[in-house]
Amino acid sequence: MNPLNFDIAFLRSYVAGIELGSFARAAGKVGRSTSAVSAQLKKLEEQAGLPLFRKDGRGLALTQAGEVLLGYARRLLELNDEAAVALRGVELEGWIRLGLQEDFGEALLPEVLGRFARAHPKVRIEAHVACNTALLERLAVDQLDLALLWGGAGIVGLDGYPLHQRQRIAEPAMRWVGSSSVEWQPQVGEALPLIMFDRECLFQRCATQALDRAGIAWRIAFTSPSLAGLWAAAAAGLGVTVRTGHGLPPSVRVLDEAEAGLPALPSLSLELLRAASPARPPVERLAALIIESLQAGAA
Repeated sequence: MNPLNFDIAFLRSYVAGIELGSFARAAGKVGRSTSAVSAQLKKLEEQAGLPLFRKDGRGLALTQAGEVLLGYARRLLELNDEAAVALRGVELEGWIRLGLQEDFGEALLPEVLGRFARAHPKVRIEAHVACNTALLERLAVDQLDLALLWGGAGIVGLDGYPLHQRQRIAEPAMRWVGSSSVEWQPQVGEALPLIMFDRECLFQRCATQALDRAGIAWRIAFTSPSLAGLWAAAAAGLGVTVRTGHGLPPSVRVLDEAEAGLPALPSLSLELLRAASPARPPVERLAALIIESLQAGAA
């Protein structure tokens, strides 16, 4: 029995159509006509030997076989693209000094840096996890090549940073975060217990300003020098904290503002900053991989 070999181009159109919600939009992304993409999908079903779509009102939905194939298709495309990058960048070598916020340490380090290391084994990466202020200070004295940090009005050291060295990746909303296992119940007549860093930060400032505008009393119930400490306190139900949806562990969850009686919070920018020195090819390749990963996660 001959093995079944899926066509990577067919899989790419298939995944793009599902993720974009339209195979017409997918045609533009993969650089083909809509009729060509339709033909690819038909051939993909023939390769699979099973229907991948079913009618759902006026549109189409995935069958069970289609759902199974989608997961494998994403993995096949990721491996295909990783192999292509590895071959094109086989001669890349050198050092990259990367700084990033704690929010991205657990997810970005193993996923993105792992992919980069496999594709470019001759490149060495120094990763520094720190707060905005520390990352900006390192950039200013040429101790980092790239830094992933939070942007927004009033951040010391960021407003004057050259615009051509800044790249905005996304604009996530700040969210109230509480325990996944301990139900949050606001106590009438009591100040809202807040879980915050042991130093002033953008999240604390925005949270307390929003509470003050809403006329909600608050108190600092727990402080920690690390993000892990904030997650532990929030998971235990000691109060609520404020972050974005990035990097939340299973022990905490985003709270519904209306149900919790909490005010809406603003969005902030997520930015990738480059050092003043000219970017080297390994640095630009890592930057592209970080941007791709974070924008895919925000989609």
